[in-house]
Amino acid sequence: MSSSLSQRLTRRRLLALGGACGAAFALPHFVPAVALGGDGRPPASQRITMAYIGVGPRGLLNCQEALGCPEAQVVAVCDVWQHVLQRAKQTVDSHYKTEDCQAYVDFREILQRDDIDAVSIASPDHWHVPMSVMAAKAGKDVCVEKPLGVCIGEDLLCREVIKRYNRVFQYGTEARASPACRFGAELVRNGYIGKVKHIRVKAPNSARGGSTKPLPVPAGLDYQLWLGPAPWRPYTGCPNSGGDWFHVYDYAIGFIAGWGAHPLDLLQWAFDTHKQGLWEVEGKGLIPEEGRNDVVIDWDVTIRFASGVTMEYWAEGVPKQEEPSLAKLGNYAQLIGEQGWVALYYASMDCQPQSLRDVKLADDAIRLPVSEGQERNFIRCVRTRETPVSNIDDAVHSDIISHVCELAVRLGRKLVWDPNEEKFLGDDEALRMMHRAYRHPWYLQP
Repeated sequence: MSSSLSQRLTRRRLLALGGACGAAFALPHFVPAVALGGDGRPPASQRITMAYIGVGPRGLLNCQEALGCPEAQVVAVCDVWQHVLQRAKQTVDSHYKTEDCQAYVDFREILQRDDIDAVSIASPDHWHVPMSVMAAKAGKDVCVEKPLGVCIGEDLLCREVIKRYNRVFQYGTEARASPACRFGAELVRNGYIGKVKHIRVKAPNSARGGSTKPLPVPAGLDYQLWLGPAPWRPYTGCPNSGGDWFHVYDYAIGFIAGWGAHPLDLLQWAFDTHKQGLWEVEGKGLIPEEGRNDVVIDWDVTIRFASGVTMEYWAEGVPKQEEPSLAKLGNYAQLIGEQGWVALYYASMDCQPQSLRDVKLADDAIRLPVSEGQERNFIRCVRTRETPVSNIDDAVHSDIISHVCELAVRLGRKLVWDPNEEKFLGDDEALRMMHRAYRHPWYLQP
C-alpha cells in the first residue's frame, strides 16, 4: 500500500488526468442521478468518499451525520458484528436510495480500496490507534473516536505517523463544536479569569463486575478479529454489541480516559498543560479484584506542575467539595484563576463572575476554530487540507493526562512526567508501561 495521496494515482487524480489528456476516459451511457449531484450536492467525482469502521451506536451516529453532509459520500461500512453491520448498510442505502454501500467485516479490505478518501473509526479502544496508523499509511485521512490509545506509546506513534504521512486527523471529542465551550475556552486563553492557578476535573466512574464464565461465541461475531492485538481470553459475554469492554484493561483503561477524554480535551483547548514544566503526579484509587472488570475506579489524582499550577482529577462519586452549580454535573473541567473561574463541560459552560458571559472579545483576541460538527468539520478539512478543530497534538496531550494519572494509581507511587521529552523520569517500570505488547500476528510500527 502506498503512503500518501501525493504518492499514488487517486480516483480524483485519474479523473483530472483524463480531462487533461482529452478522451482518456469515456463517460458511461447512463449516469445515476445520485452521481450527478443536484439539490446542492457536488457531483460524485468531487465528493469526499467515506468509510465507517465500527458502526455500533456511536459509529452509526457519526455515519448519519456524514449522510447529511452534501460534500461526502458514504461508500462502505465495517463491523465484526453481522447485525450491526447490516443495520449500518441499510441505513446508508436507505438514505441514498441505492444498494451500493459495501459491507465489510475486516477493515483491512477497506484500506485496500483506492477509491476511499477517509475513514471514521469508532471501534473498541484497543483498536483506535492500530486502525488509525494502518489507515494513514494506506493514504486515508482519519477521524477516530476518543480516547486515543490504550498506552502512551500508542499515542506518540499515532501522532508520528499522522504527521509523517501528512494526513488530516480529527479526534472525536465533539464538544468542541459547542459555541459555549469555545467561548469559555477563549475567555481563559484571553486572560479574563486572570492567571490560572488551579484546575479541577471530574469524570464519570468506571464500573465493577462483569462475568468471567466462558461462553460460546455468538453467531455473527468475528471474535478473533474483535480481539485483534489484545491478549486472547475466552468469550464471557464481553464484548456484547454495547460498551462493556470499556472497563476491561486488555481493551481500554476505563472511564479515566473513555469519558474523561471529554473534560480533559476541553481543558486542553483552554489551557495547555504541556507548557507547564515537569509534572509531579500522585493519587489513589482502586483496581477491582473480583469480576471481569479490572480498570482503575474511584481515582483521585493530583498533578503539581513546575509552573506552580495544580490540578485535581477525580471520579464521580469520590467525596469532594464542589461549587454548588457544578456538583450536580457528571463531568467538567474547572479552571480557577486569580479573577474568577470558568468550567467547561459536555456542550456547555459555567463561570464566576457571571458577568463573564457578557464579555465581547476584542478584534485582536485569541480566537479558536469554529466547528460545524465532528464529521462535517472533518469532511471539510479533508477537502481543504486544513487542520480540524480537534487535532492530533491536542488529542495526544489530553490523552496523556489520562494515562499518567492512571499509571500513578496503578503503580501506587508518585511519578514525574517530562512533557518535553514525553517520558517518565527515574522510574523504569513506568517507562515500560508506556507500551503494550501485541498478540501475534498484529504489530505496530511507524
